[in-house]
Amino acid sequence: MLKLAERLGTHESPLWTLCKQMGVNYGVAALPPEHQGWKPWDYMNLLQMKTRYENAGLRIEVIESRPPANLTKLGKPGRDAEIATVQELIVNMGKLGIPVWCYDFMADFNWFRTSTTTRTRGGALVSSYDHSLVAEAPYSENAPVSEDELWSNLKYYLEKIVPVAEKAKVRLALHPDDPPISPIRGMSRILTSADALQQAIDLVPSEYSGICLCQGVLSAAGEDIPATIRRFAKQDKLFFVHFRDTRGTAERFEETFHDDGMTDMYECIRTYAEVGFDGPLRPDHVPTMAGEDNGNPGYETMGRLFAVGYIKGLMDGVYRPS
Repeated sequence: MLKLAERLGTHESPLWTLCKQMGVNYGVAALPPEHQGWKPWDYMNLLQMKTRYENAGLRIEVIESRPPANLTKLGKPGRDAEIATVQELIVNMGKLGIPVWCYDFMADFNWFRTSTTTRTRGGALVSSYDHSLVAEAPYSENAPVSEDELWSNLKYYLEKIVPVAEKAKVRLALHPDDPPISPIRGMSRILTSADALQQAIDLVPSEYSGICLCQGVLSAAGEDIPATIRRFAKQDKLFFVHFRDTRGTAERFEETFHDDGMTDMYECIRTYAEVGFDGPLRPDHVPTMAGEDNGNPGYETMGRLFAVGYIKGLMDGVYRPS
């Protein structure tokens, strides 16, 4: 059975207690802040974070934040020092038994939206993207960079970190580019489809190199999500899932409540069960609901509670013996 998880940061908060009350026992952690001279990726800093989780009755299944890697993505001088930091993180995760690291290859900026106040059902707020609105936007700091350059830089990166992950027995889960369209503000994006994710993990083949299947990105890209689940699960390359949905296309889409998008979410859970996926799955990019200030768009509390309850209902319908 899949492991229902939540993104819980690095230190105990009311959300940790809410998760336990909802029956969620798995956490997706960030890198801890520098502490007592320890860097975020240092063994002792990660150890203390892991024990905080365990003392709260939770288990870290994924670390989803990353050391600085923009020079690596751009192929600039200094990238080897960045890569050494990533290698150290992977080694320490292996020593501590943290099984999955979720990483990306989006240069200059991460996930990108043109609005975080789009109104959806009942006036709840979601993020949205309209590619036409950024046609006149200034280039990002290091743009333009070609897709060919990014592919070359990704291969160099994987050649350095995949052998370390194999030795540490840490699975590398590559997240697709969000939005799945290229270029944005002059910066190319290369991981914009299921085929592109396949190409990426084929650059340096390894049982420890796979994907984070972000359903929201791939639904906006026009992918058949159940077919994509089967495609990567068949290869044992499905390491982590972001369970969310959108309405629209890569050029223009908005986030939705988990029960209000264009994907059959019950069929997705049924497919995860069909392929025997037993890894971590977490809700992502939830709506901001009444009474919340939208200070952290996509990650306020009430939408998470709705999402977890909805997913648990789907799981109960799929996994309960007939």
